[in-house]
Amino acid sequence: MNRSTRTGMLTGTALVLTASMALTACGGSGAASSEAEPKQTKQAKSGEPVAVKNPLIASYDGGLYVLDGETLKLAKTVELPGFNRVNPAGDKDHVVISTDSGFRVYDAARQAFTGAEFKGAKPGHVVRHGGRTTLFTDGTGEVNVFDPADLAGGKRPEGRSYTSADAHHGVAIELAGGELVTTLGTEEKRTGALVLDKDDKEIARAENCPGVHGEAAAKGEVVGLGCEDGVLLYKDGEFTKADAPGDYARTGNQAGSDVSPILLGDYKTDPEAELERPTRISLIDTRTAKMKLVDLGTSYSFRSLARGPHGEALVLGTNGVLHVIDPETGEVEKKIEAVGDWTEPLDWQQPRPTLFVRDHTAYVSEPGKRRLHSFDLDSGEKRTSVTLPMATNELSGTVDGH
Repeated sequence: MNRSTRTGMLTGTALVLTASMALTACGGSGAASSEAEPKQTKQAKSGEPVAVKNPLIASYDGGLYVLDGETLKLAKTVELPGFNRVNPAGDKDHVVISTDSGFRVYDAARQAFTGAEFKGAKPGHVVRHGGRTTLFTDGTGEVNVFDPADLAGGKRPEGRSYTSADAHHGVAIELAGGELVTTLGTEEKRTGALVLDKDDKEIARAENCPGVHGEAAAKGEVVGLGCEDGVLLYKDGEFTKADAPGDYARTGNQAGSDVSPILLGDYKTDPEAELERPTRISLIDTRTAKMKLVDLGTSYSFRSLARGPHGEALVLGTNGVLHVIDPETGEVEKKIEAVGDWTEPLDWQQPRPTLFVRDHTAYVSEPGKRRLHSFDLDSGEKRTSVTLPMATNELSGTVDGH
């Protein structure tokens, strides 16, 4: 099954990860498109690289590409062995890279690693919410929370830390009032979540979320955590459950929006599948704790889910179409021809078309052709495309949470 941490049993990258590590897991057309050349951007007279505007980061087998988010011009190639995951750090300049040694902060605007590092085995989820960034290190169970504005100094920012009772593949999120929602589990079994107040006193607990995985926040700071039988919701100081039909229905990956009370999730029903390729998505209404299922008629992967600037639910299908969905009705309002047909690989660490959304722009990778595209979500038109030296895997960029 797909898991969204950096570590994993399966790998097709330059550095093969050992089996003891925990599991996490074609071109469109448009009149507005242009072809960007994969040339390095120029350096300033001082010899320092020119700051990149709205930087975009794409990983490849053995490193990272730093691109200008507007033109997709390649600004820098960074050699970095291993399977590296990329997440926004929460400000306009930095991203967090999950490496073999832990979380490292990279100044994408200036194309350089900073001195900020959170060491630990199996660095996992990176969560941004309410101007705070929360890191969960699977190998230690350690949670670190910081204000991304403090990354500007180039050093590891001071912040809150908490260590789970047992190390596990987990996730945490800090809310505006200081409550820390964090998962419960061990390396063998994950069961639910607890909530700590700003003084780290436990104020709520739920252990009815088997296989808890992933998180998303909806309008009103309602937090959703995926389970193997629905979605666990933390709302107004209490846990509730949005039950899924059937004995097994896993919603392990979710995407939320601050302007929508409805969470977007995947939906898998075969616990024995080596890789299930679902065609249905779940829409979880946090107001009613009810789940709606929508069949898109095409499968998708865990890197296919995102939200638009108006709360739209976005799903990149294996038919190459970016589906723009009204989360209230479940209707597909727009179909953007993004890439060609593709098949999700069995190995979750292998490249596949990936969706990253920032403001009104959707970025979609097409690793089979070494291409990367950007689309205007409002018009559906392609903005630009680029062909890169190597096929890309992870796709992310800076997102200012302040």
